[in-house]
Amino acid sequence: MKENENEFENELRPEYDFSKMTGGVRGKYAERYKAGTNLVLLDPDVAQAFPTDESVNEALRLLIQIAQRQRT
Repeated sequence: MKENENEFENELRPEYDFSKMTGGVRGKYAERYKAGTNLVLLDPDVAQAFPTDESVNEALRLLIQIAQRQRT
C-alpha cells in the first residue's frame, strides 16, 4: 500500500512552482458557491444582443410579464 501513496507525490511539472505564487485567497468564492449559481451558455447571436447579465435578466423578466398577461 505504501507504493500507491507515493505514486502521485511528485505529479506536478517543475514549471509549476507554487512557492512563487502570491496573493491567492483560500475559499475566496466559497460563500458564492454555497449560495448556488445558475450558469447558462448563450449562443453568440444572443450574447451579442444581451452583453450583460443585467440585460438578460431584464429581457427575461419582461418576457415573464408578457406570458403572465397572456394567461389572464
